[in-house]
Amino acid sequence: MTAPPRVSRAATRIFAVLRPGHAPLPRDIKVMLAAAFLIALGFGLVAPVLPQFATTFDVGATAAAVIVSIFAFMRLIFAPAGGALIGRLGERPVYVGGLLIVAASTAACAFAQDYWQLLVFRGLGGAGSVMFTVASMALVVRLAPPESRGRVSGAYASAFLIGNVCGPIVGGMLAGFGLRVPFLAYAAALVLAAAVVQTQLSHRPAASGSAGTRAPDMLVAEALRLGAYRSVLLSSFANGWATFGVRMATVPLFAVAVLGSGPEAAGLALAVFAAGNAAALTFSGRVADTLGRRPMMVSGLLVAGISTAAIGFTHELAWFLAASALAGVGSGLLGPAQQAAVADVIGTERSGGRVLAAYQMTSDTGAIAGPVLAGVLADRLGYGWSFAVTGGVLVLAAAAWAFTAETLKTKS
Repeated sequence: MTAPPRVSRAATRIFAVLRPGHAPLPRDIKVMLAAAFLIALGFGLVAPVLPQFATTFDVGATAAAVIVSIFAFMRLIFAPAGGALIGRLGERPVYVGGLLIVAASTAACAFAQDYWQLLVFRGLGGAGSVMFTVASMALVVRLAPPESRGRVSGAYASAFLIGNVCGPIVGGMLAGFGLRVPFLAYAAALVLAAAVVQTQLSHRPAASGSAGTRAPDMLVAEALRLGAYRSVLLSSFANGWATFGVRMATVPLFAVAVLGSGPEAAGLALAVFAAGNAAALTFSGRVADTLGRRPMMVSGLLVAGISTAAIGFTHELAWFLAASALAGVGSGLLGPAQQAAVADVIGTERSGGRVLAAYQMTSDTGAIAGPVLAGVLADRLGYGWSFAVTGGVLVLAAAAWAFTAETLKTKS
């Protein structure tokens, strides 16, 4: 007696996850991965020393924090322009141009003579950053084989993660030669990444129409008609709020105020989050390509949401670190599926610069608004409410994905 067709197909898909037989990634994708590592490595060089460098100009902690925030703010307001440039010039010129703008602004930071110069130079870097971020996503969308979008997104996230882990280690050693040296090293890494992309990426033309002309951009209004894109924007906002906002701004304060621990505990929380993220990335992209985007989005958002909410109710370091690690796992589960879903919406025959810019803007908006609102809740109601609301935003996004149609097109 044979199994019903539906059961046989499900068993085949599960077996494919456990025993993958994927073809090697295209060469262009490997070039993108190398560039992503260099960019993340360079950013990791600067991130630990930037606030300390700002205080050398006789400013307080608030002014030093503004130096960090101006970068994200400029990314946010220049995202639409970056998307429009991709539609006009193509992905690679915008990618390389953005890298070189950040390289120049970062090198200028090394020679800043006062606080206001540093603020201007760092802000200009944010404009270039969103250019190459959106362009790199557009390139990955276009270059990744449709059947491997999740795996490519996972590999891309892994390259960034490895660079971010290695960067602070190298940056800490370079800081011994002076706080200005890491800025010059970051600028050099960006120039090298730009050279890799310009010389090693094959000159494949952008998506074209039937007559051989450049296909029109996919408009944001067109994408918004699709439930999957609306769910992507919500989950991107929630992930930006929790992962890039609250994790960096509120978790360190919680470690000191509630647990009575020093900055070492906050550093451990970030480390175990990265470890959980890395563990999930080893398989989440492959599963998203086999079982679908929606199961990974729902499970990842739920794991991240529940564990993030739990952080606010921990009173011992061990539980605090366990919840942080689990939040990292959730982030690693949803990341590749989310970017793959955006790629599914755009497809390979359209230019998606504007759509990707809006997607990036929602993440940046969450990263800016999340810590502010979480801080207000912590001051007025306590850290339990702060993390509970943050977790609730992630769970709300999971609920939206539970009712979203699957975007992965599988062969019957």
